Amino acid sequence: MFNKKNFVKRLNTLMENNKTSQQSLEDAIGVSRVAVSQFAHGANLPSIEKIVRIADYFHVSIDYLLGLSDNPHRP
Repeated sequence: MFNKKNFVKRLNTLMENNKTSQQSLEDAIGVSRVAVSQFAHGANLPSIEKIVRIADYFHVSIDYLLGLSDNPHRP
């Protein structure tokens, strides 16, 4: 089951582990820095299109990003 807290935790962990700034993620997925900040704090959730772009950027599965799987690898 989807839990927003899991998404926020995974996003922040991926950003920290990959040394990704909000600016870098903003440029990669085509949103404003405010939007990335909102995603990282759980104030707002990205659209499905942006979730796909975030998963692609970090080379993880969408299920992993959303906290639905503990396996970061894509099938």
